[in-house]
Amino acid sequence: MSKMPETTFADLSLADKVTAKKSSIVARRFSDVSTCSFSSACFTETSDEDEISPKDVKQNNSHGSSDFCVKNIGKAAFGRREIEIAEQEMPGIMTLRKRAAADKPLKNAKIVGCTHINAQTAVLIETLIQLGASVRWAACNIFSTQNAVAAALAEVGVPIFAWRGETEEDFWWCLDRCIHNEGWQPNMILDDGGDATHLMLKKYPDYFKSIKGIVEESLTGVHRLYQMSKAGKLTVPAINVNDSVTKNKFDTYYTCRDSILDSLKRTTDIMFGGKQVVVCGYGDVGKGCAEALRGQGCIVYITEIDPICALQAAMSGFRVVRLGEVIRNVDVVVTATGNKHVVTRDHMNRMKNGCIVCNMGHSCSEIDVSSLHTPELTWERVRSQVEHITWPDGKMIILLAEGRLVNLSCSTISSFVVSVASSTQALALIELYSAPGRYKSDVYLLPKKMDEYVASLHLSTFDAHLTELTDAQAKFLGLSKAGPFKANYYR
Repeated sequence: MSKMPETTFADLSLADKVTAKKSSIVARRFSDVSTCSFSSACFTETSDEDEISPKDVKQNNSHGSSDFCVKNIGKAAFGRREIEIAEQEMPGIMTLRKRAAADKPLKNAKIVGCTHINAQTAVLIETLIQLGASVRWAACNIFSTQNAVAAALAEVGVPIFAWRGETEEDFWWCLDRCIHNEGWQPNMILDDGGDATHLMLKKYPDYFKSIKGIVEESLTGVHRLYQMSKAGKLTVPAINVNDSVTKNKFDTYYTCRDSILDSLKRTTDIMFGGKQVVVCGYGDVGKGCAEALRGQGCIVYITEIDPICALQAAMSGFRVVRLGEVIRNVDVVVTATGNKHVVTRDHMNRMKNGCIVCNMGHSCSEIDVSSLHTPELTWERVRSQVEHITWPDGKMIILLAEGRLVNLSCSTISSFVVSVASSTQALALIELYSAPGRYKSDVYLLPKKMDEYVASLHLSTFDAHLTELTDAQAKFLGLSKAGPFKANYYR
């Protein structure tokens, strides 16, 4: 029998490299596993490296590729360990990867991604690769990237362009490098906030002739898609996963419930008991924030424009107010609307000394931060992502993450809950890619059957056992025994 030729790392496909690199990483001391250095506001060190833009540094990964731009490729081993830890808490997306990898449902898909880049989204990115896709990736937020995770992705050959602390110019440069690359043109978009979609529409409109579909996961991005559709500018089908049941009832609610407390603790060391807090918006994000803060002993007020959400808040025991009615007395302001200028300069002028202001909605303009850049106000960075802004009379407010997403800028998030959202995104991409012609140029919700499948992928973690309908029960309800069990309009 002839001897098989020896395979080198360079001979492996990108999907194989993802697997191979995992087994080659040496275990680190427990103290090295802390996320503080890469994903939390606890990290306050500075170095000469921080003054050099990654765009100005030539880097190659271990197999010679330079098709990426990250902070420091040397941190790849640390980032790989972070990804492995996340995988252990992401049963749904890992099960989906295992079940679908052989079929390669995304074979020949070319996905441009613009999302937060952390250990959890790295698991999604590598899953898409295992399912047959080629990808190019940028960050949707200038502060939420875990540099070590970005390095780990670059090390296995993922063309990734992102680092924590990008400038606005850097942000658009990175995204442009993902969309426009010689010899590679995207045919799918995975977006979080709509920036990839809008940059392509503005600079490379001809690319939409090849786009099979868009998957959008944020309220802000979905709003922009509906605006495009109304204006007749949406020329491809899009799936709104933000309003899928598995996204808004699990990822949006539970992630925000946990991470708002973590973010405030890491950045300000606040004691919650007895503090007066106003949460602007009582959608799924606002609900999670409000209930978490009340659970810690805060007195919580809600602002709302929607009478239905306002009634929900009132019947949950929250006082529904206008922001101007409580702004002089509250200790913390949390925005969670996805709108712009929810907190204005006038509001901030009237805040009490030491008031903490932060944003949990996707839009970075919910707090009118630009209005604070005036000569009479003094800015002082006292900690990573924490600014003290002082008025001429000595009053000071505390602004977190420059008004951007505080939980993804200043804390970590639950890998398990992100697994739910990531599974939803992956299935939405597969649905659009594998069913050309099924969807018109409009915005769609994820089919309920897929929503239920995503939920089922995660039940075994809790040793949960579903009850099965009898034939008579299924006939009585007019349902298939295999589902779906809810109508598409159920939310």
